[in-house]
Amino acid sequence: MRLAALLTACALLAGCVADDPVVRFDAAQTVQATRDDRVAKPLFEAVTRPTEGGPAAFGGHSRGCAAGSVPLAETGPTWQAMRLSRNRFWGHPQMVDMVQDLSRAAVRAGWAGLYVGDLSLPRGGPVSGHASHQIGLDADVWLYPVERLNLTRAERESLSAVSMRRASGAYVNDRWTQAHMQVVKAAASDPRTTRIFIFPGAKVAMCDAETGDRSWLRKVRPWYGHHYHMHIRIACPRGARGCVDQDPPPPGDGCAEARQWQANILNPPPPDPNAPAPRPRRDLTMADLPGQCAAVLASPSR
Repeated sequence: MRLAALLTACALLAGCVADDPVVRFDAAQTVQATRDDRVAKPLFEAVTRPTEGGPAAFGGHSRGCAAGSVPLAETGPTWQAMRLSRNRFWGHPQMVDMVQDLSRAAVRAGWAGLYVGDLSLPRGGPVSGHASHQIGLDADVWLYPVERLNLTRAERESLSAVSMRRASGAYVNDRWTQAHMQVVKAAASDPRTTRIFIFPGAKVAMCDAETGDRSWLRKVRPWYGHHYHMHIRIACPRGARGCVDQDPPPPGDGCAEARQWQANILNPPPPDPNAPAPRPRRDLTMADLPGQCAAVLASPSR
């Protein structure tokens, strides 16, 4: 009877299977997740270690959790993780590998490496300051031109990132260099990458500068903020049951869209008097997340 109940519960949850090697699901625990009104963020932020078992992502980038996450080493030959006190340097192994590969590309571009900001919490889930970063497949990489990789823990907490924007993000400033474009291009050219979010002026600058293959520009999307760092998003790993990918970007290089963002910054359109008032964003509850996330929270730590 217990196995039958488990199979029934799993059938109702996308990506959940009875023989999942990552998390052992308890049927009652899984069903409870559908009516659990606890705010999810403090629950995930309170857990300091990942689950046992192999890696898995459940749900989407902005509504999910992660099992079996691995850490990005605090310091590597070509990178340093920043703001260590946040404990947000965890991710799927493919995300960690991608960041390490990109740090080596940064060296080829002339930097000493990369300063890496937030990935995800040890078990993913909602995290302060982000709408996404919930399934271990997002990473923030500073646009800081790295010259040294011997920062102390205290320096990693206090060092300020450097803005690359001018005119509220319509243009890059004089700190933006060809090396920045090379690093962004390397990230976008990685087949694992699905999107890179960066401020509109940077996208326009790269659209203007690229004279060869423009296909990589499709993945570079203008977005609010993101003038201190770029946000890298990778695809759900092949065969990852329960992981939900974002739809692909529209066809084309996206440069016309970026120039429209730029135009709207320089000459903001008049407000729509008929636009509905924005609704305040509420905190996600456990009931908003995939049912597997209750088991992820309750799973033994590695």
